[in-house]
Amino acid sequence: MTHRARLGGIVIDCQTEHVAEAARFWGAALGGEVEIDEEGKYAEISGQGELKVLVQAVSHAPRVHMDIESDDKEAEVARLEALGATVVARIHRWIVMEAPTGHRFCVVNPQGPAFHTHAREVE
Repeated sequence: MTHRARLGGIVIDCQTEHVAEAARFWGAALGGEVEIDEEGKYAEISGQGELKVLVQAVSHAPRVHMDIESDDKEAEVARLEALGATVVARIHRWIVMEAPTGHRFCVVNPQGPAFHTHAREVE
């Protein structure tokens, strides 16, 4: 059985309590408008093409991670585990994974209309 998946976003993890200052920097650096969520934990930077670019307040060391969108998260996790990735945590609506290279990434639900246009079928 197949499902669809694609690289959906880049998330800039910033070790901070409030994302506003970090988001202002990255918004200016990337030339996009910044929209901060109600909790002050996430900010989206507009104008980045089809990829969603988010700035996220985190407690761990700063890093950048990717979000892989899928219309069947469990099937995508199983596919990635078969390739050597491991599940690190299941948080809210996303699944944090680690690649064999040590890089963290998340498997998430489709994040917008571009998913249906650009996602590819995978088994």
